[in-house]
Amino acid sequence: MTSVHADPHVTAIRAVVPRTPQGCEECLRLGTPWVHLRLCLTCGHVGCCDSSPGKHASAHAHTIGHPIVQSMEPGEDWRWCYVDQNFV
Repeated sequence: MTSVHADPHVTAIRAVVPRTPQGCEECLRLGTPWVHLRLCLTCGHVGCCDSSPGKHASAHAHTIGHPIVQSMEPGEDWRWCYVDQNFV
């Protein structure tokens, strides 16, 4: 796992369940592809990563104000804060 930095936004982390575990919410609705999935740790929104055309995970973070996501990729357990642009 990557180095962890103190981040004041960890207080936004909740126990969540992925709302759409089979894929990115917006991409599924729009019929568009995604690359990797990210789970919002505040509300359970599932969005696609910034390597995906829609960049829905970061759009959710910036629009809704939920700062921290966790990778939903197999074998990955990292979390990322979009506000501070670091791993938490």
